[in-house]
Amino acid sequence: MNHYDIIIIGAGAGGGTVAYSLAPTGKRILIIERGGYLPKEDDNWNPEAIFQGRKYQVTEKWFDKDNNSFSPQAFYNVGGNTKVYGAALQRMREADFGEVKHQDGISPAWELSYQDLETYYTRAESIFKIHGQKGEDPTEPPMSAEYPFPPLPHEPRMQEVANDLQNLGLHPHHLTLAVDRNVEDPENSKCIRCATCDPYPCKIDAKLDAQIACVDPATEYENIELKINALVTKLITDDSGKQIKAVEVEIDGNKEQYSADTFVLSAGAINSATLLLKSANEQHPNGLGNSSGMVGRNLMLHNHSAVVAIADKPNPVKFQKTLGFNDFYFGSPEHDYPLGQIQMTGKSKWNRLATFSPDSVPQATLEYMADHAVDWWLTSEDLPDPDNRVTLTEAGKIKVNFTRNNTKAHNQFIDMWQGYLRKVGFFMFMIKEVPLSAVWHQVGTCKFGSDPKTNVLDLNCRTHDVENLYVVDASFFPSMGAVNPTLTIVANALRVSDHIKDSLG
Repeated sequence: MNHYDIIIIGAGAGGGTVAYSLAPTGKRILIIERGGYLPKEDDNWNPEAIFQGRKYQVTEKWFDKDNNSFSPQAFYNVGGNTKVYGAALQRMREADFGEVKHQDGISPAWELSYQDLETYYTRAESIFKIHGQKGEDPTEPPMSAEYPFPPLPHEPRMQEVANDLQNLGLHPHHLTLAVDRNVEDPENSKCIRCATCDPYPCKIDAKLDAQIACVDPATEYENIELKINALVTKLITDDSGKQIKAVEVEIDGNKEQYSADTFVLSAGAINSATLLLKSANEQHPNGLGNSSGMVGRNLMLHNHSAVVAIADKPNPVKFQKTLGFNDFYFGSPEHDYPLGQIQMTGKSKWNRLATFSPDSVPQATLEYMADHAVDWWLTSEDLPDPDNRVTLTEAGKIKVNFTRNNTKAHNQFIDMWQGYLRKVGFFMFMIKEVPLSAVWHQVGTCKFGSDPKTNVLDLNCRTHDVENLYVVDASFFPSMGAVNPTLTIVANALRVSDHIKDSLG
């Protein structure tokens, strides 16, 4: 059996960051990734392949609370879901780390403060080459440094929309983007501001995903080994149940085992919980690390809606996703509870609008709408609920028992935003609530906290029950705010990596 100092399961935002951080230690580290490298090909930027063909998404089926199967919008490859993300990486707001009262309940406080993560956010922004402008966003948390790179300028139609909404008293800000763009010298820039960034893979490696920012630099070290197309099927403990001694891995239909001193799990909140449940044994009959009964519980996914706003004026923009508004993140004059975040999406083509529309809508109509649309993305916080959980079917398949909450505030948010957009010339709207299958922002299934009776992980993201097992994806979140969780995953993975370095001596 091959023995390593550290085995990392998953090469996405969490696992990739740990590999990047620990690579210089010289420790023998194995990264195990169930997928391969996402191929570079013309279909990377082909909207029909992405939206109609669902290319690159997983082919497995999961099950909802009513035992209906669905195809999750998830991606198993080096870099994980970040390979197709929109690259808008934001810090959680400082108040998100405290208790926040919502219309539908309480978003609980973390046992760590924003300040405990602030320096790690700064490091994460450097690694992912974040472009932004400090001081524009009224909810911006305290920052010890400027953003590493200047913001991407708005294209003319986006600047016009920003100005019109600013004249209504709002505070437009430039989205903080993880792209390799030379703003001062665009002719010598890796990022070309193409029309296929969100939600496409980047064919020219100009988007700072977890592979480009973390895994590729890590694997340049001789002590780092990466196994791809290798599915971890079980974590194996010693006889005491207090230590993981090996992982069982399936490669080309064959079972192999690899041992290590320390294990880092980062398969995504849903798959990490699933692996812990599948690894049940005599010492852990309800699943590994599950003495609290909380493994798989408190799944959160965010309440997302796309708002496609159509005006008489055409929108010839290519790279649209540069503009955001957080004026209503914590409420409005009419709402004494949080509403959420507003940002642009990548510019919709007719192919994407077709996924929102009845089959009867003609392609010519969809093309007209796409040519005149400005595409918004609204995100509201959903709240932890122990009944929203990941379990296994009798056949060992993933089951997502999930009922949305805090939806009334989200719907009020959508209505209010349409009201603002009508004032600046938009007259028709296409609203699409994101379905359960869109598990892009999955968090919370192994939450951390100091009490082992109610938490799976301690504050260093080590399992309370197993001494040498850490979980560094978004499973640890006790609540999630209303921003993309990726930057917080990366910042926390850097924090946990520092703890692991200290424990290695």
